[in-house]
Amino acid sequence: MSSRGRLAGRRLALGVTGSIAAYKSVELLRLLQAEGADVRVLMTPAATAFIGPLTLETLSRHPVDTDVLALQHDGKIGHIDTAHDVEAIVVAPATARWLSAMASGLATDTITAACLATSVPVVVAPAMDGGMYTHPATQANVARLRQFGYRIVEPEEGELASGMTGRGRLAALPSIVEAVVAAISGAPARVTGTSGRSDFAGRHVVVTAGGTAEPIDPVRYVGNRSTGKMGVAVAQEALDRGAAVTLILANASAVPPAGALVARVETAAEMQTALRALTPPDGPTFDVLIMAAAVADFRPTAVAERKLSRDDGLRLDLEPTPDLLAETAERVRAGTAASGEASPVLVGFAAETGSLKRAPEKLRAKGLDVLVANDVSEPGSGFGTDTNRVTIYTLDAPADELPLLPKSEVARQLLDRVLVRLDSRRPRTQEEPA
Repeated sequence: MSSRGRLAGRRLALGVTGSIAAYKSVELLRLLQAEGADVRVLMTPAATAFIGPLTLETLSRHPVDTDVLALQHDGKIGHIDTAHDVEAIVVAPATARWLSAMASGLATDTITAACLATSVPVVVAPAMDGGMYTHPATQANVARLRQFGYRIVEPEEGELASGMTGRGRLAALPSIVEAVVAAISGAPARVTGTSGRSDFAGRHVVVTAGGTAEPIDPVRYVGNRSTGKMGVAVAQEALDRGAAVTLILANASAVPPAGALVARVETAAEMQTALRALTPPDGPTFDVLIMAAAVADFRPTAVAERKLSRDDGLRLDLEPTPDLLAETAERVRAGTAASGEASPVLVGFAAETGSLKRAPEKLRAKGLDVLVANDVSEPGSGFGTDTNRVTIYTLDAPADELPLLPKSEVARQLLDRVLVRLDSRRPRTQEEPA
């Protein structure tokens, strides 16, 4: 997502209905993101037969809402939450059936339900075969939607999926984007976060949280005391400031924030897989990575298939887990070097006891931009507390010691520092040294 496009900082909903043209929604999503928009996707059940929700979920970095009766993990109604959060809804492609349902106010899918529940601009781009668009019933429905104030992006003449020629081809995608830009032109960006700030709008922030559990047998594991509270606080703050957030959540008692795309993991290996998916060879898919998870340093070399008996005793042979911080930083550097894109900001956490003297070396060794270290043996600063006292380390400034603060405030101050680094970065040109 660009932070400089005509839709920078804007939150949109893209509705996809059951037309053969649904495959074009992928490219439309990309074009809207290129203009800086944060896009959530709604799909009718028929649309999922043409394109899988996972594709749009991966690209949008938000859960895709396909079931009008389903609730989100936090108990909220998905299409109502979207209707109150976005600044415009674009329905593309819109079938004849959907036009009829919307004109009649029938909330039979997530898109019509969201449109009924919102007061923001709605842009509709019809697409259908044969003579369906020119039929008087369809034209009456289009006229009714215009009465609602909806902007209609007329379909084009051309060859249709059936092999016939006529009016019904989905409008050119740039024309749909232009209609969206025009629909919200001049309106101030809506600030939806509770912090009253939107300085991370258009950014993708990935946060890891919780503690990994390395299995010994089907019921026992090697783990740690992390509750995930610090990482969840960071994810919530990023959401409140307009970011799209992916939360890679290991074992945790903290409840993940509504609005985050949550990937559940258990072991270090599963977290490694999730991170690798976000850092492909052609470059990372995020702007900020904050590794607040407590990854177990060791795991059993072998896992028993059955529960071990107490009578047999227990002797564990352990091996180190992968250094996910260092590995991910290396993959990010390799990907951005190949693509020439601006490098994401990489933040690590280090839980120490008694002293933080190892923190500066960890910062350098792991190739991070920022390292947040705390002494977990200090009262109020350990696992499970609602407060934390951290020191923030960077390579270009003295260590920044914060007082004992609520974890929400630690998250706010951390993201303030991340934002400064994020805004100072830009893609490297060919003339600049690598």
